[in-house]
Amino acid sequence: MPPSWAPDVLTLFTDLAAIPSPPGEERQVAERVSEYLRELGLVVEEDDAGGRIGSTANNLVARLEPTSVNGGVPIFLCAHLDTVPPSGPLEPVVEDGFVRNAGGTILGADNKAAVASMLEAARRILAERRPHAGVELLFTPKEEVGLQGAKAFDVDRLRAEVGFVYDQAAPIGDVVLGAPHARQVEVTVRGRAAHAGMAPEEGRSAIAAAARAIADFRLGRLDEETTASVGLIDGGTAKNIVPDRCSFSIDVRSHDEARLSDVVQELLETITFATALEQCEAETTVDESYRGYRFGRDDLPVTLACEALGNTGFEPRLGLTGGGADANVFNERGLPCLNLANGMAEIHTPDEHIAVADLERMVDVTLALVDVARHAS
Repeated sequence: MPPSWAPDVLTLFTDLAAIPSPPGEERQVAERVSEYLRELGLVVEEDDAGGRIGSTANNLVARLEPTSVNGGVPIFLCAHLDTVPPSGPLEPVVEDGFVRNAGGTILGADNKAAVASMLEAARRILAERRPHAGVELLFTPKEEVGLQGAKAFDVDRLRAEVGFVYDQAAPIGDVVLGAPHARQVEVTVRGRAAHAGMAPEEGRSAIAAAARAIADFRLGRLDEETTASVGLIDGGTAKNIVPDRCSFSIDVRSHDEARLSDVVQELLETITFATALEQCEAETTVDESYRGYRFGRDDLPVTLACEALGNTGFEPRLGLTGGGADANVFNERGLPCLNLANGMAEIHTPDEHIAVADLERMVDVTLALVDVARHAS
């Protein structure tokens, strides 16, 4: 029997979606997930990631021991507990077969729809005594701000051979064969302050230097595999002071790591040239956000996913994504992990929604994954 407060996947999802969990503040939803798992009779393990990454929650792991030792492939399922920060109340409602937020902000289907479907699937595995080769559930904090929970997790704690995350905003059936490499470029421009009305010629505007550089950048979709974006900018101290500081952040992604390096170098050279023209200086740091990966069509996670989708009535569609997910971290560490779409739409916006039917269908897909993994070798 499911916990009384979550008799089905829809109720479970709306319960979780109503709990605010911006990055670093996932404790309440983590406790709710742990409560659900413990009511199923599972042991919930926590690591110490929270204290290391600045979160109120740790990584959570629950394990369904294999029902037999006669072959099969043990799998893990991973979803993240955080959402992008909501800008209003979280009031999930069901309208015309879709779950939306009546509060005028995000719904949080990214990634609580995955959390709910995985939990309900675990409940059914146990309730129906479904045979399986071993299933582990992993829930991570601070995914939305650099996959931090997954990065802080020790993958040696898992016994699984392959994993799956449901973190692609697309119709069910989409299978992500590859995700990009990503780097963050942090820039601080230093100028010289002066009174903007009395002695502007004595100043050197850091904002003007930053603006010149940004105007010269090639941004957006640079080619089929590469993107660049300036997402944050901050500077100045007062309207009547020539600003002596301006900082901005650049996100660069590419499926081609060499191409990524070339674009980053181009950005750095543009910054140096533009700031010199304005007689300012720039300090830059380049950090690797995550490494990309690429699966082949015949790789085990892909064949398992395609068979499971086919068994539940979906035509698999294989493609690439421009976004990162916890799967990037696990693949970098040698543990194959595939990202599957779960039907969520308009994520990170007030129009975010998901069909009730897709919540239920992803439970079916999860159970099918467990079944095909049991027969795999």
